[in-house]
Amino acid sequence: MNKYFAEFFGTFWLVFGGCGSAVLAAAYPELGIGFAGVSLAFGLTVLTMAYAVGHISGGHFNPAVSVGLLVGGRFSPKELIPYIIAQVIGAIAAGAVLYLIASGKMGFDATASGFASNGYGANSPDGYSMTAALVAEVVLTAFFLIIIMGATDERAPKGFAPIAIGLALTLIHLISIPVTNTSVNPARSTGVALFQGTWAVEQL
Repeated sequence: MNKYFAEFFGTFWLVFGGCGSAVLAAAYPELGIGFAGVSLAFGLTVLTMAYAVGHISGGHFNPAVSVGLLVGGRFSPKELIPYIIAQVIGAIAAGAVLYLIASGKMGFDATASGFASNGYGANSPDGYSMTAALVAEVVLTAFFLIIIMGATDERAPKGFAPIAIGLALTLIHLISIPVTNTSVNPARSTGVALFQGTWAVEQL
């Protein structure tokens, strides 16, 4: 497996596992797994795939991570665009598979349900403004990158980076699902917004 396929599969797993838990399991049965379960699902997707293919591609699975590592001098500029393309295609493929599964349920409506898309204002889970959403996403993405840079530093304990990064993503979701439904990942947002089809695309 080459590094671009690794990024494709890793991002696919993140979107399918994280957004899939939100779409299929968050409210089933009546209580479902809730915010905490969805938060944990996102963290587990990164943790598991970082161990599975991180040694091949570095385990970015997120254009924001690729850009952050580039700025931090830990990633080659010539790899940036191919990585982002692989990540976005992986996210869209996951959105398509998730849509195929979810649409098999009688009465399913991706537009009405939101399809785990990110939003602000009337489309924020708890009605947060665009300013609040922007601040939350910028701050949480910055801290996510700080944790990734620190956990993968050569001076950090070996073999534990995926755990720290996965737990960080879980915490980020616990904080911000009510605000934006949590993005911190442009590929994740794009992958499901295209299938929601209306406001989610406009608010990307």
